Amino acid sequence: MIFSPSPHIHTGRTVTSAMTHVIIALLPATLCACWYFGLPAFEIIAISIISCVLSEWLISRFILGRQRPEIPSLTAASLTGLLLALNLPSSLPWWTAVLGSVFAVGVTKMAFGGLGRNIFNPAIAGRVFLLISFPALMTSWPLPGSGFCASPDGHTGATILGRLKTGDLSGDMLSYTDMLLGNMGGSLGEVGAIAIIIGFIYLLATRIITWHIPVSIIATVAVFDALVGAPVGINLLSGGLLLGAVFMATDYVTSPMTHRGMIIYGVFIGIITVVIRNWGAYPEGMSFAILLGNAITPLINIYVKPRRFAARKEVAA
Repeated sequence: MIFSPSPHIHTGRTVTSAMTHVIIALLPATLCACWYFGLPAFEIIAISIISCVLSEWLISRFILGRQRPEIPSLTAASLTGLLLALNLPSSLPWWTAVLGSVFAVGVTKMAFGGLGRNIFNPAIAGRVFLLISFPALMTSWPLPGSGFCASPDGHTGATILGRLKTGDLSGDMLSYTDMLLGNMGGSLGEVGAIAIIIGFIYLLATRIITWHIPVSIIATVAVFDALVGAPVGINLLSGGLLLGAVFMATDYVTSPMTHRGMIIYGVFIGIITVVIRNWGAYPEGMSFAILLGNAITPLINIYVKPRRFAARKEVAA
């Protein structure tokens, strides 16, 4: 007989199956990106996934000395590559996507010990690395084409958040229908709010995530935008808010463990996003807000703990 400490409650879900569910949930947003930005979007997605998986395999094999890289790690690397690609513009040169992938896996993840030990979300860190290193390339936003065979040499323009930031409101602003369907410029995963919401519902239905982080982020942004007089609807449906709230801030490794901690974490990310968007140098602040949220997650886990089983308060005599 084998004795071990509690808790003994467990589930049949594995890391691989959880990551696979997230990838499935991202398929609507991925298809939406490929539809509006054409073959260049497909190429960026493929290059990012292959680069992340290859980086994981090479580091595991030749630096860490593992004969067989673990399947969960390779599945997680595939998810990192897909998420990174959805944070990039379709016009980005292929070698830039490779650099971002190597940084995301090699520096942000493997340098800290691999799967489950990273402090920051690898995909977000890879995007921020590219944004700081290649700002011109990362802020050149292709406008939507006309289907999967859209030209890779399509026109570029400022995103709706960029126009709000500079005060350039000339011409017709996008309708809410365009923002919901994804018919607007931006990174691959910024478009198609409906597609991201479908993925969110799938993740809730399969119990991969809970509502606490996404809802607290979205609600905080809505409330604070209303207080400062910012356009709430536009800020919620454009930019990387929905993608970050649903798929990145909810990363198991870099987010709090308790529901109360998740709400604190989500409110913090929402406030930082509003501050950067309204008073910072960048029109979009979701990536930086999530990284800062990752940084305070250990503190949240220390100070926000669930009540111990069978614990009771001591009553003074």
